[in-house]
Amino acid sequence: MSKPNRYEIRIAGFGGQGVVTIGKILGIAFSVHDRKNSVNTQSYGPESRGGACRSEVVVSNSEINYPYVRKADVFIALSQIALDTYISDLKPGGILVVDPNSVESVPGKDLYRIYEVPTVEISYKIGDFKYQNCVALGALYPLIKDLLKKSSLQKAIEESVPPETREINLTAFESGLEYIEAHYPKKD
Repeated sequence: MSKPNRYEIRIAGFGGQGVVTIGKILGIAFSVHDRKNSVNTQSYGPESRGGACRSEVVVSNSEINYPYVRKADVFIALSQIALDTYISDLKPGGILVVDPNSVESVPGKDLYRIYEVPTVEISYKIGDFKYQNCVALGALYPLIKDLLKKSSLQKAIEESVPPETREINLTAFESGLEYIEAHYPKKD
């Protein structure tokens, strides 16, 4: 990782959307497979499903003295409530990934690089909404690929999901990646 020294990612939504799993996968990919300094923290309500949920990953070239997001470089918002709660913590020019079917409006949308990815719709086509998290992770990868190897992320997915769902989660990851590449082609 060359620049920046510290990179902050926040994922937020409801319990049951795989928010904590996305953070865990990113943390493993950065720290274990790419051997970078990385910290993953989570926050969630007492409800197992439907309550507010947040996961954060901080990556740095140097020691991480403060493990929480101060100003996110990336924000994946999987619900309107999550977006409204945390949008003020996204840096101007930061990357915002939202599902347009779950998020109706983005406050200050001219301030951010917004990527609308129908994660729920794509995951249902794959088999079930519970793969929404890996679709979102796949959509994120092309946007941060200068920070992380694709193989590191794929290995982290394989290690973090039940063996019987590995293939479908990897398919979800590839579907999110393909969606971004098809709908947001890189401009040179």
